[in-house]
Amino acid sequence: MCEPDAGRSALREIDWAAPWLAHWAGLAPVLAQALRQDHALPNLLNTHLRAPVRFVPQADLPPGQAYESFIGQHAAVPTREGLHDAFNALCWHQWPRSKQRLNRCQVDEIERMGIGAVRGPVRDALTLLDENAVLLQAPEALWSSLLRRDWQALFVSGRGLWTQARLGVLGHALLEKLHRPYKSITAHVWAVPVPLALGDDWAAWDDWFASGLSVERLATKPLTPLPVLGIPGWWPDNADPAFYADDQVFRAPRVSKGA
Repeated sequence: MCEPDAGRSALREIDWAAPWLAHWAGLAPVLAQALRQDHALPNLLNTHLRAPVRFVPQADLPPGQAYESFIGQHAAVPTREGLHDAFNALCWHQWPRSKQRLNRCQVDEIERMGIGAVRGPVRDALTLLDENAVLLQAPEALWSSLLRRDWQALFVSGRGLWTQARLGVLGHALLEKLHRPYKSITAHVWAVPVPLALGDDWAAWDDWFASGLSVERLATKPLTPLPVLGIPGWWPDNADPAFYADDQVFRAPRVSKGA
């Protein structure tokens, strides 16, 4: 179990210059000031973040109650000391409507299906979005390459097009992985392009995603993998085209048996 100072220590370790945190740079001075105060992580977050929920100690979650149901009932997020839950709180700050919508869909599924030994496909998809999703705004050529999993076209021949792309990280577990980067980290892209007209208005991105998220859309499996350290500028080694020859990371699409 983490000591009370572990949450603050974890926040101190965040590299705000990392490219995947570029759209959160404004939080760095706010949290730097907060970390000088002697508060447990939930209290620190409640004081310094803007979110539609409160952050409460993990012990506030009653035994046997689903985490998502507790959030929906109390507008409160059980929070452990440590980096994983700290990033979750930052996502509540950055994507408030999206996080509320993800939670509402989880609660609806729990009410419909109950709590069983397995979550079921819809709740699994919602959890994957919450933990590992990214939103992408990019030229059509990049989208086409991504959906085909044509990594050479996406990252090598189409490399220059990434200057026209923006990516927002929604998944807090993904952010935790990126805190100690390794080559095979793979995100799941919401396979609906963020409209170019939204520019870098992150609040508009949040509204757009929340408005489009539904159980019906999840049934279409609208997610596609993206090895994120292949993104130009995200990792020094990917300047060499040979970086993308690793077929254990940049995997070819599966071929159906009937093909």
